[in-house]
Order: sequence, then C-alpha cells, then structure tokens
Amino acid sequence: MREGRPRPNPTVVVDENAEPVDRLRLMSAWSVAALALIASGAVLFIMRDLFLPIMTAFVVGVMLSPVAKALEERGVPRVASAALIVLITALMIILTVALIAAPIADLADKLPNIGAKLQTFEAPFAFWRRIEASIGIEPGAAHLSLPEPSIAWVPTTIGYISPPLTGFLYFLVVLLLFISWWPDFRRQLVMTFASRESRLRVLKILNEVEASLATYLLTVACINVAVGVAAGLIAALTGLAFPIGFGTLAATLNFIPIVGPVAMIVVLAAVGVVTGTTLWSGMLPAALFMLVVFLEGQFITPAIIGRRLEINALAVLLMLMFWTWMWGPMGAFLSSPLLIVGLVLRDHLYPESRS
Repeated sequence: MREGRPRPNPTVVVDENAEPVDRLRLMSAWSVAALALIASGAVLFIMRDLFLPIMTAFVVGVMLSPVAKALEERGVPRVASAALIVLITALMIILTVALIAAPIADLADKLPNIGAKLQTFEAPFAFWRRIEASIGIEPGAAHLSLPEPSIAWVPTTIGYISPPLTGFLYFLVVLLLFISWWPDFRRQLVMTFASRESRLRVLKILNEVEASLATYLLTVACINVAVGVAAGLIAALTGLAFPIGFGTLAATLNFIPIVGPVAMIVVLAAVGVVTGTTLWSGMLPAALFMLVVFLEGQFITPAIIGRRLEINALAVLLMLMFWTWMWGPMGAFLSSPLLIVGLVLRDHLYPESRS
C-alpha cells in the first residue's frame, strides 16, 4: 500500500425499496385498524341487547358521579349514595313513562274519530277516485276494511315489552355497581400506566370526561325542561287534554337531537287533528311548538351549548345517524355524550389537531 495515497470512499448502497416498504407497512397498519373497527361495530350491533344497557349505565354513571362525590363528601357512604341516585333515577323514569302514557292512551281512544276531520280533503280524494275509475281500478278493490277487535295482540305486545323491561332492570343494576365502583376504577386505570406523565394524562382525561358529561347533562336537562314547559303551556292554551303529559313527552324526546323535536311535532299534529274542531285549528299546537323548537335550536341551545361545549353540528348529525342505526332510540340519546368523549380523547391524545 502506498503512503499518502487517499483511500477510496466506501460505496453507499441506497435501498430503492425502502420507501415502498414503509408505505406498505403503513397501509397494513391502517388496514388492520379498519378491520378491527369493522369487527367491533359488528359485535356492538349483533350484541346490542347486551351492550346497550351497559353502555347507557356507564355514560349515565359518569354523568351522575359528581352527585355521588358530593354526597360522599357530606358523609354519605358511596354505596348508599349510589343506591339513592339509582332509586331517584328509576322513579323519574317511571314517572315520565306514566305521564307520557296518559296522552297516548287518550289519543288511541280518539283515533276512530279522525275520519270526520279529514273531510277537508274530500275534494282531492274524490278527484283521485275519479282518476282510478278512468284507468279501470274498481273502488271496491282499493277499499280496506278495519280489523275487528280481538286479543291476538296481547302475546305480541308482551313479547315487545319484555326485552325493554329486562334491559331497564339490567341498566339499573349496572348503574348501581358502576357508581359504587367508579372511584376504584379510576384509581386502577390511572395506576395501570408506569410513567408519571402517562398517569397525569389519564387522570386529566378522566376528569375532563366526567366534567364535560356532567355539564352536558345539566345544561341539556335545563333546556329540555324549558321546552317541556313550553309544550305543556301550548297544550293547555290550545285545549289539549293532559298538558303535563305532553310537556313531559316533549322534554323527554328533546334529549334525542333533531329526531326528538320532529317526532313531537308529529305527535302534536296527530293529536290536534283528532281533538280539534277543524283540521286547521288542530294543526295550531304543532305550529306553535315548531316555533318553539326553531327558537330553541337556532338561538337558545347554540348560545348555551356553544359556550360550554364546542360540538360541530355535522359531527352531531353523523353520530346521531350512526348510533341510531346501531342501537335505535337509546343510541340516539347516547350519540352526543359519546361524541363528547371522543372529542376529549382527541384533544388530549392529539393536541396538535385542536382548532
């Protein structure tokens, strides 16, 4: 080897497949995550009768945990405060169902009289019958006879009532256990992580989830009570029977975003048509309540909820559609709380995504 001669630089080998390999790994990770998400959704849908009471009890339990904590700070044992909260919750649900049942039963009794209120549309109906006759459709073929009274509906009704009743009892038991066990669950979940930074982050997430859900429940409950009072006053002023029942129904349905107020408008329209002196006067309660819903949805709720909880309207609608399809009316009730939990997790796990 000659002295002073520079040694050649070693050849640098560039792996041209490095970027495609990383891209394939990323695609594989996203594919596995998507498959896991689809599988989880399928399990939640297939086993909804099992998961729905549990999820509802967890969400309601987190909402009511500040109440249990306040009672515990005043010397009430945790188990006793949990039992008291569950008892009050059960009584409120039973009272709500009892108040709602009165106007529904009255409406069912008056449904046979609806035919007389539809005389306003007799001219359009006659025109339609003439069109049917001109194309060869016999009036008798399109006539539908009313079914005769029978008790064949009793077994079917019992079959429909049994699962919700069982789920309700299951919900109360899980709610009692969850509220009693929530402080220990929080502690165990925080201590699962090794580092102090991870523990503090989990503790902050749990505290914010609890505070956000409690704030949401209190705020929405106050708004819905005001809507219920307005609906009761409308029912009383327009001469509808059981105004307290209509107010309770409006407040309950208003917990379901978008769908609940629309359903209440339909109910008031149906009751007004059945009980009103004319068709147009019967539509007055629905029209007045529609005005209340418009003011509440466009001005009151955004002014209150928007200051306390920043929730995107499109996200609320998408979550409402998904969870209503997944779990029905209770899924619609849980859609906004689950969205709040997801937003809290996003803000803490991905703080750079905050607007």
